[in-house]
Amino acid sequence: MSKTYLLAGASSAISLSTCQLLQSAGHQVIGLSTKSPGDHAYDQYFQVAEYSKNQLPELSQPIDGLVYFPGTINLKPMHRITEEEYLMEFKINALGAVSVIQHYLQNLKNAPPTPSIVLISTVAVAQGMNFHTSISMAKGAVEGLTLALAAELAPTIRVNAVAPSLTASPLSEKLINTPEKLEASSKRHPLSRIGQPEDIAHAIFFLLGEQSSWVTGQILPVDGGMSSLRML
Repeated sequence: MSKTYLLAGASSAISLSTCQLLQSAGHQVIGLSTKSPGDHAYDQYFQVAEYSKNQLPELSQPIDGLVYFPGTINLKPMHRITEEEYLMEFKINALGAVSVIQHYLQNLKNAPPTPSIVLISTVAVAQGMNFHTSISMAKGAVEGLTLALAAELAPTIRVNAVAPSLTASPLSEKLINTPEKLEASSKRHPLSRIGQPEDIAHAIFFLLGEQSSWVTGQILPVDGGMSSLRML
C-alpha cells in the first residue's frame, strides 16, 4: 500500500537518499526545505523561509511518517561560541523539529494505524567529544524530545531517533575535504570508515516502516561502532 511521507530538510544528502528508498518502495514523498528545489526527485516540494509554524505549508492529506533532518556542525572550543550561536543551533535542531511536528500532528493522527516520527541526533550526545558543546546540547534536547514525545503520543504515533556519527555530506565537507582528514576520521571508527548517506537512510527507512511497528522511544546509533566499542 502506498503511503505518504514528509521529509523536512529535504535538500540534505541523507534526506535525498531516504526519498529514493521510500519511492522505490512505492510511496509518495513530500519535501520541505529552506533551500531552493534544484534538481530533486520529490513528489511535492515546498520551500520555506524557516522551520516555524507560520512559515509551513498546509497539507490536507494524512502523513504516514515525518522525518526532521535539519542540523548543524559548529565545532569550536566552548569559549569561542557565542550565546547567539548556542541559541541558533538549538533553534535549528530542536525548536524547528517541535514546530514541524506541531504543525503536522493532525495529519499524522489521520494516518492509522501507527504513523512514525523520526528525528536525527548525533553520536556526540552519548560520547563526549572535544569542541562539540553546542551541537551536543542541541541534539541532547532532540533526544529528550524523542523520549518525551514517544510517551505522550503512544500508542497512536511512534517516535524514534537515529544518532549517526560523521557522515559524508556537504554539511561535513570541511571535516573530510583532504585525504588526510578522511583517513583520520575513518580510523576513529571501529568499522574503519565514515558513514554514507544511505547508511543512515536505511535506518530511517526501517523506523518509518511496518518492520519497526513495535519500536518507539528509541535512540538508534548508526555510527560505525563509535558509541559502544573500543578497539585495542
